[in-house]
Amino acid sequence: MNRSGLSTFFLAFFSAIIGALIMLFGLYAALNLGYLELPGISVNQPSDADNDQDSGSKLEVIEINSAIIEAVKKVKPAVVGVINIQERSDFWSSLTQDVDVGEGSGFVFKVEAGKGYVLTNYHVIEKAKEIEVILSSGERVAGKLIGSDLLTDLAVLEIDAKYVEGIAELGESTNLQIGEAAIAIGNPLGHEFSQTVTVGVISSDNRILKLDTNNDGRIDWDSSVIQTDAAINRGNSGGPLVNIAGQVIGINNAKIDDSKVEGIGFAIPISDAKPIIEQLLDKGVVVRPFMGVNLYDVKDLSVSNRNNVVKLPEGVKEGVVITEIVTGGAAEKAGLERLDTIVKLDDTAIANSNDLRKYLYTQKKVGEQLKVTYYREGKIEITSLVLEGNEG
Repeated sequence: MNRSGLSTFFLAFFSAIIGALIMLFGLYAALNLGYLELPGISVNQPSDADNDQDSGSKLEVIEINSAIIEAVKKVKPAVVGVINIQERSDFWSSLTQDVDVGEGSGFVFKVEAGKGYVLTNYHVIEKAKEIEVILSSGERVAGKLIGSDLLTDLAVLEIDAKYVEGIAELGESTNLQIGEAAIAIGNPLGHEFSQTVTVGVISSDNRILKLDTNNDGRIDWDSSVIQTDAAINRGNSGGPLVNIAGQVIGINNAKIDDSKVEGIGFAIPISDAKPIIEQLLDKGVVVRPFMGVNLYDVKDLSVSNRNNVVKLPEGVKEGVVITEIVTGGAAEKAGLERLDTIVKLDDTAIANSNDLRKYLYTQKKVGEQLKVTYYREGKIEITSLVLEGNEG
């Protein structure tokens, strides 16, 4: 091949390469700009919107974490430990001495006239001979019981105001949202882990715990509680459950104690607790409507007693039998007698003694009139009584 032919060959070769490169660049640009799509092929690059979304998500996480940190800073100084001191006998010497038998948590919610007031659980201070409060510094100071209520598991203590390091703000629990942040602060397993913070969410704003308050094997009360997955352990009882604004929304009081279960804890709703707290501050006890009767559930009667002693009609399987009448009480004044079976209060059916207490304590007040529908000797009758007050 002569020089002229060789030059023509290389010129054509390089022209073909340059043309191919131009085509490939044009194809890439068309795909990248969205003017052309090929089956099974997509070219994705992060857009400004994607970058904005990532930045927004990171910013939201930072804001939530900052809010939790601020909420903890706001409430933590108010959280204390509560020591239950009881008298115990030494087996070997037969001598008695005061010993720590239990420890829980609490928090200062009010300061007035040189006194600081601490809210905790009834079961934390139950049967205590003396009560001491542990400050965040570890110092133990004297606590005085102002009032307590077994049914709602609440107690109010008093300490000298000079020991108060912070006051927790009481919020509301009537408008909780499932999934909103919940922060528990307390002393799990004792003051060695004082003011431990755990974070979770509101799992349910209204769970019902069935309680046997007098350990007789029968349910006495349905307690409405907040469920949370924020870790609540022994010693957390009485400590605050807090929202992201640093307001107390509940008083931690229970968990499901089962090795197969995690993340199920309960707190008393603060909105339910507020009227109880006010009565404890004012009177030291809770005054509730009282009929003046002792009761037994119809469902727990044997068939023989139901038919032959109480003499209920065949179709009556629910209600409460009066087993004892308080002398001079409201029921006696209204003409009710032993073995009368109450099946309705006002227009509300009563299936058991828990129903009766729930209706009285949540729907009625001391001094109000109550219509009672009951069976006596197989016949239905109606009477009315005026509710009296009973402490506790």
